[in-house]
Amino acid sequence: MAVQQSSPLKFVIAGALVVAVIVWLAISAGTQAKSYYVTIAELQQMGNKAYTRHLRVAGNVKPGSIERAGTGATFTLVELDKTLRVQYQGAEPPPDTFKDDAQALAIGTYGRDGVFHAVQLQAKCASKYAPAKPGATPTGNTTPLATTASR
Repeated sequence: MAVQQSSPLKFVIAGALVVAVIVWLAISAGTQAKSYYVTIAELQQMGNKAYTRHLRVAGNVKPGSIERAGTGATFTLVELDKTLRVQYQGAEPPPDTFKDDAQALAIGTYGRDGVFHAVQLQAKCASKYAPAKPGATPTGNTTPLATTASR
């Protein structure tokens, strides 16, 4: 009676196939998740490359430009003398810190219509991090620390 042995070649081929699929998935997911940080001026000078890349653009929110609609918003980012119209449509509404003059980071793609189409939006309140104006009442805990003298 002959005992049939399984060929190790089958296992090597199956293992190589599994490794190849995992590598392909990792590479394709990595290129889709990659986004380039550009300034508004750089974005406007990129030409056709701007339309094919996932990008991150930062600037200050122009006062009076925010138009909210459901979980989305349309607004203008300002950086020095450059402006960029942004249309945000995400699963979540803009953060609470998203206000006029706030620093904002929009993540998405630049459209041929000249509008940046954001799918993620991050913002921080500019006044929270700015130095206090002279004569203004300080914010936060202003209670002096108790001092003890040990002799």
